[in-house]
Amino acid sequence: MSTATNVDATAVNTIDWLSASDTTIVVPVYQRQYRWDIGGCEQLLGDIRAVAGTEDGQTHFIGSILSTASTSAADDAHLVLIDGQQRVTTLMLLIAALHHTLRDDDPTLAAELEAVLVRHDEPGRTKLRPHRAWADVFESVVLDRRSPADADRASRFDDNYAFFRSQIRPDEAAGIWRGLRKLEHVSITLGGQANAQQIFESLNSTGEPLRDHELIHNYVLMGLSHTEQSEIENEFWLPIEANTGEQIGAFWRDYLVMLTGREVLVEGERGVYDAFRHEFPRLDLDTLRGRAREWRELAEIYRLLLDPTSATDAGVARHFGAINTLGRGMYPIAMRLYRDHLHGELAASDLFVALTHVESLLLRRTVVGLPIDRLVARFCRAADEGMDALVHAIARITPSDERTRVGLRYGELPHAGFVLARLAGVDAAADVDLDHVLPVAPSDDWTGDGTRRWADFSDDEQNAHRALAATLGNLTLLEPDAFERVFDASFPEKRAAYAASGLESTRRVADAETWSTAQIAARTEELTARFMDTWRRPAVVGIDDDNLTPILDAKKRRGWPRGWQREFDYVEYRGEHWDVRDVRYLFNRVFARLWADSRQSVVDYSARRGGPVYRAMAWNGQWDQLGEGQYLYMGWDSKYMLSAVQGVLEEAGWASEVFVKYSYIGDAMR
Repeated sequence: MSTATNVDATAVNTIDWLSASDTTIVVPVYQRQYRWDIGGCEQLLGDIRAVAGTEDGQTHFIGSILSTASTSAADDAHLVLIDGQQRVTTLMLLIAALHHTLRDDDPTLAAELEAVLVRHDEPGRTKLRPHRAWADVFESVVLDRRSPADADRASRFDDNYAFFRSQIRPDEAAGIWRGLRKLEHVSITLGGQANAQQIFESLNSTGEPLRDHELIHNYVLMGLSHTEQSEIENEFWLPIEANTGEQIGAFWRDYLVMLTGREVLVEGERGVYDAFRHEFPRLDLDTLRGRAREWRELAEIYRLLLDPTSATDAGVARHFGAINTLGRGMYPIAMRLYRDHLHGELAASDLFVALTHVESLLLRRTVVGLPIDRLVARFCRAADEGMDALVHAIARITPSDERTRVGLRYGELPHAGFVLARLAGVDAAADVDLDHVLPVAPSDDWTGDGTRRWADFSDDEQNAHRALAATLGNLTLLEPDAFERVFDASFPEKRAAYAASGLESTRRVADAETWSTAQIAARTEELTARFMDTWRRPAVVGIDDDNLTPILDAKKRRGWPRGWQREFDYVEYRGEHWDVRDVRYLFNRVFARLWADSRQSVVDYSARRGGPVYRAMAWNGQWDQLGEGQYLYMGWDSKYMLSAVQGVLEEAGWASEVFVKYSYIGDAMR
């Protein structure tokens, strides 16, 4: 058997590998900049804490680290890091934070940590050397050499180090070090003849990455015996797959929104899997069985949402069919309501009333041109407080009758076939076609009265007619054979077909002797009254016509995206109007206000989360003093700041009273 001569791969203990006296590493110039955000740091620290509490033989694998021997004296290191920069750099920042936390209290452990961080032959130099643009910044953080002039410096090194410092308590330092000592990786070292770029691409670009639901599947089964895995797989997972099919990924997302009352981000991250792990950091076998029964039951409900015709209850089929048409984003609340009904916690009448309110919300907002995404999480939160709270939450953002009438009078009717079928009292799946009484593109010979041709209309008259062609009053339903005969015909010919229709609402169109803007407007008024009666707005006060977003549904960004300084138009804080345009100012203002109005909430939140308020400015960076001996650290990234705002407002019990109004820049930001 031949052996590889240019690639050496060995499983090693990560800390031993870093601590070796001859380990010095340089990051080449072509590598991307350090990009890990606080979310990644939080996950890493959570993994280390988890493995720290396991039996001695258990370890945590962090992947592979690819390097090659240095061939240039200019590198000033014996290894050139090709893949693994983000993980190694973050580990170094964590170890530096651990070192600075206990160096005065535990010199022995501090010496072990220092061996990981600094060169054996040059204690004033770090073992890891990022590429030259950031090397001095990194060393100033790791060696704690930041000067007061660096307080306003913005870098991921500073941010992530500050996060680790905020999270590590002196009494848990030994436990974190125990977890770090259990990290392992595969060290891949390339020989002089190896093609480093080709190997890097092979490690990072080939193969299909695991999808969220596949990661969840692996996560729940990992660590079980073969017999236990087979039990969970056969009794629970396979039925979940059978019920959700290709939509299994969407099922897990919708389930987590229903469970947490928070939107689950999926763009650019393993958002669904990460949210799942956050909710279920530990799943022993008994807990897993209980949860899996719940998941299986919800997957059965999800099958009804995906295919409403399979529901045995006609009312359920009708409402689930409507949600499929109007907005599948409401699956989480529909799933929650139907589950409560199955458990005897919600009467059928209340279920149908709630689902009708959801339909009204979706349809009315679409009519007036308001977005219908990112709404459902707030309804799931409200449902936890009871039906009255849910109805109030829906009503608050359901457009008024007046605004909806304007949208119906002048706008294109959305979901026209569905709306007209419901108003006509026929099934939405009935074999009928949608007909424009006045065609969208009339021929020159088209006439509405049998006398005056379309070509004889003035430009203004034609424009006035065209503007109403897709509105409610100019639309009707017609049987397919009749539709084929008259779909672009003049009104006198259509009138005869309408009169012979089996649909009463269509026969009423034939009562008009002519068809013009006046008849369209009159029919719009008639059908609008029926629309309002069918899709009513719940009778509660307080309409949000400015499309405000609850603070708990605000969008978390990675880093500081372009335009972040003008993300908001304003913020509504418990009835007050705040001229706040960005999350950084919002973070500062909310914590300052709560320090005055609900100080214990800030203290409790910071104690549980390890920040962002501290008794001393324990490291260099951006700080704001809240009170005597109490300091708010301001050096976080935007994602952490928004999460902290949401968390502390929940701690105070006021999150439901705070809203943001996104600017057009904020709406366009990614």
